[in-house]
Amino acid sequence: MNVFALLFLVLGLGLIAWLTARARASRMAGASSARRLHSLPGQHGWYVATWAVVPALIFIVVWANISPGLVTESVLSTPAAAQLPGFGFERETILNEAYSLAQGNSQGAFYPLSEQLAPAYATAIARYNWIGTAIALLLAFAFGALAFTRVKPDFRARTKFERAVMLLLLVASLIAILTTLGIFLSLIFESVRFFSIVPITDFLFGLNWSPQVIRADDPGANLGALPLFWGTFFIGAVIAMLIAIPFGLMSAIYLTQYAPRSFRAWMKPILEILAGVPTVVYGYFAALTVGPLIRDFAVMLGFQFASAESALSAGLVMGIMIIPFVSSMADDSIAAVPTAMRDGSLAMGATTSETIKRVLIPAALPGVVAGILLAVSRAIGETMIVVMAASGAANVTLNPFEGATTVTKQIVDLLTGETAFDSPKTLAAFALGLTLFMITFVLNIVALRVVKKYREAYE
Repeated sequence: MNVFALLFLVLGLGLIAWLTARARASRMAGASSARRLHSLPGQHGWYVATWAVVPALIFIVVWANISPGLVTESVLSTPAAAQLPGFGFERETILNEAYSLAQGNSQGAFYPLSEQLAPAYATAIARYNWIGTAIALLLAFAFGALAFTRVKPDFRARTKFERAVMLLLLVASLIAILTTLGIFLSLIFESVRFFSIVPITDFLFGLNWSPQVIRADDPGANLGALPLFWGTFFIGAVIAMLIAIPFGLMSAIYLTQYAPRSFRAWMKPILEILAGVPTVVYGYFAALTVGPLIRDFAVMLGFQFASAESALSAGLVMGIMIIPFVSSMADDSIAAVPTAMRDGSLAMGATTSETIKRVLIPAALPGVVAGILLAVSRAIGETMIVVMAASGAANVTLNPFEGATTVTKQIVDLLTGETAFDSPKTLAAFALGLTLFMITFVLNIVALRVVKKYREAYE
């Protein structure tokens, strides 16, 4: 049976378990001679449904990972498998072709042996699918029936179910933490390999970035990443923020202090739609529209060799993309300031603009600064816009009409192609990723510290 069909079947059994347990608890509650139920009938239903579904789902996940190995071992024990090559690419190709034929995903095979092994694969897949289905259903019935026998008036189903929910939330939080830790450790492991080849000082402070030409006697000579860090800072933290901060902050001030409620009700969602636009769309907009316009403008100013792939085009569009982020954070911070402070300032004779400058903005400043720092970390981690709109030239320049590149674009370039995985060129992508990870991590910590230290508590 298909895994998804089995999942739906188990969930269906869970629904039946919920209905039957709830009905039994309701009958107990309605009996005149019965004691008052400790928990609601629905809580009894959720308790039984949880025990009917969760063990079976855990088994399905485990079985989905171990059954392919069991299927392959079963096929290798057949007489036809004796003709397989010992080891290597050809052996794996034959087995993959046979598996595809057995699944019906392929109409033919390059190797005749694959067609001979396909029936054995089909038989083994069917057998182990039925074994997995039977065990999963048996677990659902067994644990569901055991939980159903515990449905009694004095049974603390609510407490048990709440503990299960707390455990689920704990597992979810641990998954997020362990995923972040796994990403960090994988970057550390590969970066250590890179820095064993290239000195860390050459990488962090070198001014020459040419990974296409790596010298065997001095591999760090062409892997100086300082131009990449400058390009990332120049595009993401300077140009983009010069666009996002003023427009985002002004839009937040207008929507919270000047705009009528009817206008704010539909204008704020429209502004936040920008945050939902895929970044690849921004990339197309930057490459096809903004880039040529900026190039023509630069030529008009006298920059004869201006290119459409410039730092200004990427940073400008990136800033437009970040506007909703800054605006939303500033909006929430300003709206959190008590109305009494605003009314008191106006009652003392201050104008609306003076109240905004001297009362609201200082009171909301911690939240605004935290939002800006988070927006910076979002900008320097952007990939698609710089891939499509910025050039690959690693320059240290203050001219926004010149080409520049970023860390994220170079990671994409380094990990595409046919370069060996253990070469300094490929490993440099992990070192760049680790550096970018640490920068964004520090920015997030600073933002949280700013909010925690300077947050005002109003009554």
